[in-house]
Amino acid sequence: MFKVSSNPHIRAKDTTARLMQYVVIALLPTTVFGVFHFGLHALLLILVTVATTVCTEYIYDRCMKKKISIGDFSSVVTGLLLALNLPPEAPLWIGIIGGVFAIIVVKMLFGGLGQNFMNPALGARCFLLISFTSIMTNFDCDAYTGATPLAAIKAGEGAPELLDMIIGRTSGTIGETSMIAILIGAVFLLVLKVIDLRVPGSYILSFVLFLLLFSGHGFDFTYILSELAGGGLMLGAFFMATDYVTRPITKNGQYVFGIFLGIMTGIFRLFGPSAEGVSYAIILGNLLVPLIEKMTKPTAFGKSKAKKEAA
Repeated sequence: MFKVSSNPHIRAKDTTARLMQYVVIALLPTTVFGVFHFGLHALLLILVTVATTVCTEYIYDRCMKKKISIGDFSSVVTGLLLALNLPPEAPLWIGIIGGVFAIIVVKMLFGGLGQNFMNPALGARCFLLISFTSIMTNFDCDAYTGATPLAAIKAGEGAPELLDMIIGRTSGTIGETSMIAILIGAVFLLVLKVIDLRVPGSYILSFVLFLLLFSGHGFDFTYILSELAGGGLMLGAFFMATDYVTRPITKNGQYVFGIFLGIMTGIFRLFGPSAEGVSYAIILGNLLVPLIEKMTKPTAFGKSKAKKEAA
């Protein structure tokens, strides 16, 4: 008999736990940089958020009399991604509330890993943004005060030096500032073939094309690189949009998904009230995944396209 289970389906020696461990390792460069850059409170916030997601999943499984699932490390990844999307001086209770919401509301109530309809970390971040806007948009800390690079660009103010934005010597969330650290982790996942470039590549290229057409800056590559390095796009493209559960499983669908994310991020950033938009773009994309998969479902071997459309 065949064993039927929810995705992600891996036809290799790698287990879900091992893949999640690879993601944690890939996130270490940006995590270490964030702690070095923003200080010990950022480290404490990361530890509290990760502990909250792990403990919440454990308690839920015990209360529901289900098999304990924290061994797959998915709750660790959720907690770490959520923490990296928080302001460095956010109070610890923000990480606790966000961690509980991510695990209970977005993940476990829909059946656990493989059943959640959106990325739990981003779902929790958007919930926190809506519920505690002033806290989630306050990026003042001991090292920096004032607007983030994207906010400064949107307001027409002088943005930080491009090199500082690429290295990460700017304000922002704990894990989004250093483009170099994010790319180091992304290369690690690409080399191990945990992810590929279909989603992040189409995401970034479509976003750049959108900027070229509608930003009013034309072929100003300093502006384009500033938009890529100054916010959460790189972290979102390589670590959240590539989530096995909430991205399309069809190859063509992954291209469509990435292009949609690029366009929506461009719309949010250029025409929306906020300077960001990555989180909302990915969540909207997650909601459209069933439709994208239906539209890009390949024709079964032995069946013509006409028969498929007639069916």
